[in-house]
Amino acid sequence: MIFKKTRVLIVDDSALVRRVLSREIEKDPSFEIAGLAPDPYVARDIIAKEKPDVMILDIEMPRMDGITFLRKMMQSVPIPTIIVSSLAQQGSQLAIEAMRCGAVDVVTKPCEAYSIEEVIPDLIRKIKSAALVNVRKMQQQAGASAYAKITSFAATTNKILVIGSSTGGTVALERILPTFPVNCPGTLIVQHIPAGFSRSLAERLNTTCDARIKEAENGDSVVPGQVLIAPGGYHMWLKRDGGRYEVKVGGGDPVHYQRPAVEHLFNSTAEQAGKSAVGILLTGMGADGAEGLLKMRNAGAHTIAQDEATSVVWGMPGAAVKINAAEFVLPLDKIVPKALELLR
Repeated sequence: MIFKKTRVLIVDDSALVRRVLSREIEKDPSFEIAGLAPDPYVARDIIAKEKPDVMILDIEMPRMDGITFLRKMMQSVPIPTIIVSSLAQQGSQLAIEAMRCGAVDVVTKPCEAYSIEEVIPDLIRKIKSAALVNVRKMQQQAGASAYAKITSFAATTNKILVIGSSTGGTVALERILPTFPVNCPGTLIVQHIPAGFSRSLAERLNTTCDARIKEAENGDSVVPGQVLIAPGGYHMWLKRDGGRYEVKVGGGDPVHYQRPAVEHLFNSTAEQAGKSAVGILLTGMGADGAEGLLKMRNAGAHTIAQDEATSVVWGMPGAAVKINAAEFVLPLDKIVPKALELLR
């Protein structure tokens, strides 16, 4: 059996960055460099000839910026793309826009080019994840007509909805959160996202939703009508104080290479909310959240996993299904109506 390597195209105007990235990436025997491009025009020609599996793309480049190039390429030749840019740190709205245009992940490039080696371990993991992404499926979800909005939700007491997602999750969240009613149950979300991007994601989602969407802060109350998104780079836990729920936000070691990790949120929900919660595990690479979802189910909570057909990567939800953690396995558009029905 012949082992097929993942072919990677690097598009960056810095010769030093291209050289270091190509050298370090090729140290992994599962990769080979399909080409090095100093700008999108050269990249376009390489793509036509070499047909790479994954593209690493800078934002700020001569002749055409990376966001514009990404948008054009996704219309003609969709390629799983990872944004590697220092601009992502300076203005995280650009990173969110890149993900809306089809990027599967973002890595913040150090401001000094000679420090690029610092991001290599994270980048290697994300390339492996990106190679498994069905980009056309992401586009279909992003371009689909909006799901039907649920206009009301029965009054609840101490009901919690928790959601975990990763690769493809930002697109999935953009599809489902606008369907939430204004009085939705208190909702907590862990989306695998780098530090600095979660606030922009929350602010963007807040403009499209009846419910209030915000980046979680330590001590925030979990209340109806509000959705809290874990801040990138920090874990988030649910804590109960009498009849009141709140979130705790803090550091700690990554779990499944992730911080925030879905496991922390789901495990704490199982312990603090038990059968008063519903857990949802959406599209994503790896297995983060699967064991936590099982713990929730064992504690009496209802649990839902996104089905394979609508998942960009059926890693996390697939892992949950494999260990019987998911009570229901549903397509993306059926998940929110079912969750609200279970919480009524």
